[in-house]
Amino acid sequence: MAAVSGENRISEEKQRAREQWSEDPCGAVYGREQEFGTREFFDAVERHRYTEYAPWMPEVMGFTDFSGARLLEVGCGMGTDLLQFARGGAKVTGVDLTPRSIEISRQHLAVYGERGDFAITDGENLPFADESFDVVYSNGVLHHTPDTAGAVREVHRVLRPGGEARVMLYHRGSAAYWGDIILRHG
Repeated sequence: MAAVSGENRISEEKQRAREQWSEDPCGAVYGREQEFGTREFFDAVERHRYTEYAPWMPEVMGFTDFSGARLLEVGCGMGTDLLQFARGGAKVTGVDLTPRSIEISRQHLAVYGERGDFAITDGENLPFADESFDVVYSNGVLHHTPDTAGAVREVHRVLRPGGEARVMLYHRGSAAYWGDIILRHG
């Protein structure tokens, strides 16, 4: 059996993540009663996210605080949060490791008449020049990368001086993390 180099292991981790999120886009289950990709589908996903799962999120994340700002979301998933920032007037760019997520995000914004730029990439290798964004946002993503510290460095690299990073990470020691593990997985 051949040894797996560190780089190959990381590539395998990213490939597994890409496959997982392609098959089961995060949050899609909450729109399952509707036809995938329709306004009704996206409305149902959004309703669940901001009324049941995280009613605090619109205020804490400041979806309306960045009008005119260049905003990057690292790990945009289906574009649910990215749409909120676009509605608030931000010039949005979404990146995700998963090509399907980029397709869904692009469709999501289009359904509501919003625009954004998109790229398939991971948080450890952002394809943007230094100091490109006023705001970098990432919710529940960066701790999943094989090199979380590298992803954080990338966030800092693309953020302009005086810019703002709004990042949420799950912590293994948190009550929410353990509650989810016990309640969801037994």
